[in-house]
Amino acid sequence: MSALTTFHADIKGILEQARGKARSAVNAAMVEAYWLIGQRIVQEEQQGQHKAQYGTRLMEELSIALTADFGKGFSYANLYNFRQFFRVFPDRQILYTLCRELSWSHLRLIIRADSQQAIEYYCNETRAQNWTVRQLERNLKTQSYQRLLSTQAAPTNASAQAVHLDFIKDPYVLEFLQLPETSHLKESQLEQAIIDELQKFLLELGKGFSFVARQMRISTETSHFFIDLVFYNYLLKCFVIIDLKTGKLTHQDIGQMDMYVRMFDDLKRGEDDNPTIGIILCDSKDETVVKYSVIKESQQLFASKYQRVLPTEEELIAEIEREKRLIGGRSDNEPTDEEQDETPT
Repeated sequence: MSALTTFHADIKGILEQARGKARSAVNAAMVEAYWLIGQRIVQEEQQGQHKAQYGTRLMEELSIALTADFGKGFSYANLYNFRQFFRVFPDRQILYTLCRELSWSHLRLIIRADSQQAIEYYCNETRAQNWTVRQLERNLKTQSYQRLLSTQAAPTNASAQAVHLDFIKDPYVLEFLQLPETSHLKESQLEQAIIDELQKFLLELGKGFSFVARQMRISTETSHFFIDLVFYNYLLKCFVIIDLKTGKLTHQDIGQMDMYVRMFDDLKRGEDDNPTIGIILCDSKDETVVKYSVIKESQQLFASKYQRVLPTEEELIAEIEREKRLIGGRSDNEPTDEEQDETPT
C-alpha cells in the first residue's frame, strides 16, 4: 500500500468514526427528547378532569401544532409512542441503563412488549446481540422471550437446569426454512434446510451458539452413531447436540438422545466443558411421553417442537401456555399477562 493510499485510508477512518459518533449523539439526544415529550404529555394529561377524552384531544391538537412547526414526525401515533415511552420508563436512570445505544426505531418496538421482564429482555438482547430493527421485530412477533423455557416452571433448586433454560425455547419458529406446511417431511430435508439457512437458524437458537458439525460420527468399539447437528455455546461453555424428528416424539427418541448425550460427554467433551445438552427438535409431542420420561428430571435433555410457518400471535400464545402446563404450571417469578393500551394505527 502506497503512502498516499494509507493517508487517504487514515482520513477516511477519521471521518467515518466522527460520523458514527455524531449519529450516536443525535440518536441519544432525540431519544431523550422523546422521553421528555412523553413526560410532559403525561403531566399535562393529569391536569384534565376526564383523562381519556382530554388526552386524546390534547395529543390531536399538539400533533397539528408540532407538524406546523417542525414538519412530519409528530403524528398522533408518534406522540402516543412518546407518551408510552415515558410510561414504560418513568425513572430516567433506568431508562439510561436499559436503553443506552438503542435507536428510537428499536425502542418504539420494545415498549409494546407485554411485561417489564420482557422489555428488559429485549433491551438487553438487542444490545448484546446487535439485533437489527428487522430482527428485533421478528423476535417480538414470534414471542422470543415467552418461548424461553426460563419463563416456564423450573425447579428452584435446579440451578444448573435453570441456567440451561435461559437458552432453550419451545417452540422454535422455523418459518424462514420455507418448508411445506402439510406434506410429509424427511429428516434429511429438514437438516438440509437448516444448513441452507444456518445464519437464520443460529439467530433463532439464541445467544452464544456456534455451528460445529452435521452428521458428526461418534464411535464405540463396536458401533458408529451419527448426530444430526452439533453446536457449541460459548456462554454455557458446553456442546449442544440436536436430533431432528419430523414426526411425534416417542420414548425411543428420548432414549436415543439420552444415549447420545452420555456418549458425547464420554468421547467428545473437553476437560473445561460443562455437561452436554441434548435437544430433540420434533414436529409434535405427547404430554404423557414427556411427563413419564427421563426428560422430566434431566438437566441435560430437552424436547422442543418446531413450527414450519409463522403462527399468529394467538396461536403462539396458546402453544406457549400449553407447554407451561406440560412441564408443571407457572413458576413464582413468571410474569402474568398484562393488558396493553391500544396503540393507534
